[in-house]
Amino acid sequence: MSERIGIAVVGTGDWGANLVRNFANLAGARLVAVCDADPKRLEKTAAQYPGVKAYADVSLVAADPEIKGVVVSASAPGHYPLAKVLLEAGKDVYVEKPLTLEVAHAEELCKLAKERNLILMVGHLLLYHPGVQYMKKMVTDGTLGEVYYIYCQRVNLGKVRKDENALWSFAPHDLSVVLHLLGMEPTDVCARGSDFLQTGIEDVVFVDLKFPGGKMAHVHVSWLDPHKLRKFTVVGSQKMVVFDDMDASEKIKVYDKGVDRAGEVVAYGDSLTVRNGDILIPKISLQEPLKLECAHFVECVRDRKKPLTDGLDGLRVVKVLDAAQRSLKNGGTPVAIQPLPQEVA
Repeated sequence: MSERIGIAVVGTGDWGANLVRNFANLAGARLVAVCDADPKRLEKTAAQYPGVKAYADVSLVAADPEIKGVVVSASAPGHYPLAKVLLEAGKDVYVEKPLTLEVAHAEELCKLAKERNLILMVGHLLLYHPGVQYMKKMVTDGTLGEVYYIYCQRVNLGKVRKDENALWSFAPHDLSVVLHLLGMEPTDVCARGSDFLQTGIEDVVFVDLKFPGGKMAHVHVSWLDPHKLRKFTVVGSQKMVVFDDMDASEKIKVYDKGVDRAGEVVAYGDSLTVRNGDILIPKISLQEPLKLECAHFVECVRDRKKPLTDGLDGLRVVKVLDAAQRSLKNGGTPVAIQPLPQEVA
C-alpha cells in the first residue's frame, strides 16, 4: 500500500468542517493538522479528531515536514495570503473558491506554483459532480450537437452575506461549470444587479457571457428569492440537457428536442421543423462530490498529476468574476476578457 499523504486543513468553519471530515476518512490521506485563527473553533475541531495537531498560525503548518498538501478553506480575503505562504514553503495547495479576489493575485499564485512545480488546485466542487461530468461527456462526444447556449440559476431565500455580494458568493460555482462545459473563455461579460437589503452588497445578479462562435451563457444568482434552485440547462443543435441538483433522484434529463433543417426550399421558415422526441433520465452516481474532489487532490499530490480544477481554472473564473463586478458597477456595460498571460498559461 502506498504511503498516505499528510494533509492539513486551514480554516475549520462550516465548510472547513466538511473538508476535515472527508480528509480524516480518506483512505489515501492522513489528516496531520487543523489550523484556525479562532481559538474556540480550533479547540472544538481538534477535540473531534484526537491525535491531530492543532495550529493557531499558518506558519506552523508551512513548517511542518509531515504535511505535504494543505487545504485552504478560510474566508475568501484570506485565500491569497495563505496560499502564497504555503506555496512558498513548498506545499501543494488546494484553495476553496474563489481562488482569490483579484486577478493579479490569482496570476501570481499560478506563476508561483508553475515555477516550483507544485500542485495548485481550486475547490470548484461542481466539476466533480457526476451530473456535471455526465453533461461534459455529452458535450465532448457530440451527443448534444453544437452547443448554442447555457443558462443556470442558483437562487434561494437563504443566508445573507455581509462581506461579499451574491456574485462572488454564488457565481463561482456556475461560472466554473459554464467554462468547463464550453471549454473556452468568454470574449466579454456584462452584469446587472441590485442591493435591496444592504447598500453596496448586491442580493441578486444577472450575468451574461458572450463566447466565440456566437455561443452564450446566462447566470442568475440570488439569496433573495422564493425558490431554491440549482439548475443548469444546456441547449444544443441535436439535444438539450437539464441538470437539477435539487432533484434527489432525477438529476439529469436529456431532451431529444430540437429544430431540424429540411433542406433548401423557397421559403426559409418552411425548412425548419420542430422535433419533439423522448426524454431520457439516466442513472447518475450518488457519490458525494466533495469526497471525489478531496480524493482527486490526494491523487494529484501523490502522482504529480494536473488537477481537473487547477490554478488556471481558478484564474479563469476570477477573471470573469472581476469583469462581471466591473460591469455591475458600470450599469451593465460589457467588459472584455483578456487572454491569459503567457507566463502563467
